[in-house]
Amino acid sequence: MDYGLFDPDDEGPSVPTAIKILVAGGFGAGKTTLVGSVSETRPLRTEEYLTDQSIGIDDISGVEAKTTTTVAMDFGRITINESLLLYLFGTPGQDRFWFVWEELALGALGAIVLADTRRLADCFPSVDYFERCDMPFIVAVNCFEGARQYRAEEVRQALDLAPGVPVLLCDARERESSKSVLIALMEHVMTAKVAARTA
Repeated sequence: MDYGLFDPDDEGPSVPTAIKILVAGGFGAGKTTLVGSVSETRPLRTEEYLTDQSIGIDDISGVEAKTTTTVAMDFGRITINESLLLYLFGTPGQDRFWFVWEELALGALGAIVLADTRRLADCFPSVDYFERCDMPFIVAVNCFEGARQYRAEEVRQALDLAPGVPVLLCDARERESSKSVLIALMEHVMTAKVAARTA
């Protein structure tokens, strides 16, 4: 049989499997920082400076020192091995950029919702979105210096999360901490897939 360009018996180099992961959350929660801390390449960022034009549109209470905002996405890459790549897509945090979400979510295996306890309500839209899409997600609480610290279970209760959604504390600036978040997500995705097959 003529397979054209594809011969199943060809033992040539295989194309790596790409896994797409979303990093979501409210404005200033640390999404850009998390993607940058683990990406093996210089991350693609679409940040712009906040200007007077955003006054009355962007709520910066609690994150007044923030001077830039993501307007499309952040993008990073991690090579697990020669046959597996992780692509990280950080979503914009403000409501006015939500139209980008549908495109970014296409084909994603799972998501990290990055929570900032100074503005915890900001991650409700992300949680709602992934619950509606039935996409596996975890909540990672980014522990900012000077912010009041809460236990993971307290955050779970405040967000009214389903019992099976993992919640963990992290520091998005630290590579090892961000890697732990990614590992937790992958473990949760695998558990969710096994549960779906046996249901």
